[in-house]
Amino acid sequence: MRLGVETLVRERTAFLDGDRLGLITNPSGTDSELRSTIDLLYEHESFDLRKLFSPEHGIRGNAEAGEEVGDTVDEKTGLPVTSLYGDNRKLQPEMIDDIDTVLFDIQDVGARFYTYIYTLAYAMETIGGTDKRIVVLDRPNPIAPLEPTGSRIDEENASFIGDYRLPIVHGMTVGELAQYFNNEFEMGADLEVVPMRGWRRNSWHDQTGLPWVPPSPNMPTLETATIYPGMVYFEATTLSEGRGTTKPFEFIGAPWIDAQEWASSLNELNLPGVRFRPIWFTPTFDDHEGDTAAGVQIHVRDRNTVQPVRVGLAMLISAFLSYPESDWLTWGDTYAIDSRANGSQLRKTIEDADPDTDPLALADRIRSEWSDDLDEFRRIRRQYLLYGGPRR
Repeated sequence: MRLGVETLVRERTAFLDGDRLGLITNPSGTDSELRSTIDLLYEHESFDLRKLFSPEHGIRGNAEAGEEVGDTVDEKTGLPVTSLYGDNRKLQPEMIDDIDTVLFDIQDVGARFYTYIYTLAYAMETIGGTDKRIVVLDRPNPIAPLEPTGSRIDEENASFIGDYRLPIVHGMTVGELAQYFNNEFEMGADLEVVPMRGWRRNSWHDQTGLPWVPPSPNMPTLETATIYPGMVYFEATTLSEGRGTTKPFEFIGAPWIDAQEWASSLNELNLPGVRFRPIWFTPTFDDHEGDTAAGVQIHVRDRNTVQPVRVGLAMLISAFLSYPESDWLTWGDTYAIDSRANGSQLRKTIEDADPDTDPLALADRIRSEWSDDLDEFRRIRRQYLLYGGPRR
């Protein structure tokens, strides 16, 4: 198969000829031989790359989650780097005064919580009010075989980790998302998607033949990305989601958890595609830094049957009903979980549940309330899909 950036360099150089280019990217922007998109464009005689724009984690990937990124100069190329994850999280018109076309080349993970897709959307909003153009170099959705699921974020609960009416798992590539953003939200951007060649929607990332380049510091493997959509709930609680360990989003725990007991109770739920192993771990940073936490490792045994959001919901309910010491994190007078769960309903449902409630039954009742919204999303989504394979 061929990535969007490879299609551009091999087949589409002429349509950017003479344009002054800006590039939004990070270390995941590479070709199939692991050559950086920055270097490919900078060194190519057909492209006039003038400026780089940095998302969360930095242009070369050296910033942790949530850490602000400043303006700088790229050491290798000497190009100026303008931050889109600092004082400004939105591309401003003055940033592209000397640019004709902005290119976007970043690997997404297929879940609405990743900030890169909002960096793209915000750039499109700005470009829609100018005479500039945006070109998306498309990449695989690494977890594309997972069915779209999860509550759709609404306008009231929108944030930089969830916006544009997306469900938790959306099943789209960045190019498809760009078309969805542009048309459904009337951004008016002059948009071009450079598609991939030979990619199908039923392909996991490791079936593409492409190497895995971590799109962020806490996304080390495809297995992490597979379970991630359901484990994000835990980063909005007092439990550790495994940051500061070698298995972020695969280790979940806290000092007050009984690892053996919790693993046993979760395994008794017989959730398809996963097994739980009792573990003890000491995060080197983030929640419970330096303390021993007990909990479980989620092992994905069959990725074709696993339902990560269902797994995450059942685990969250189990942790809060079985261990009263668990608590929600607060941001001032708001709860962190609400920004991930599209409002307070999930939190209040768990708070009001009887301690003897079956976690899986409650998780499935919560999931049933998403069905109408998900049906609408699937209907809208179909018109923006660019590639073959199952279109659930």
